[in-house]
Amino acid sequence: MARYEIVLRKSVSKDLEPIPKRDVQRIIADIAELAINPRPPQSRKLSGAEKYRLRCGAYRVLYEIQDAVLIVCVVKVGHRREVYRS
Repeated sequence: MARYEIVLRKSVSKDLEPIPKRDVQRIIADIAELAINPRPPQSRKLSGAEKYRLRCGAYRVLYEIQDAVLIVCVVKVGHRREVYRS
């Protein structure tokens, strides 16, 4: 299986700033795993959108998969209460 390239939107670095360092390290490790398997068992496809979500404790990573060019684009990272709000 081919490895996917991980692309982060510019806003993701701002999303990570208020998150505790320990949790950020876990989130980054989980994002890195998406290069090997972009659809792990703990991920879910969001209804009404071509996005997926990955659970990282109390935080969520929202991302899109572009299978044609083998890219995983991380769109947003945030606390589970706030990440789904626009």
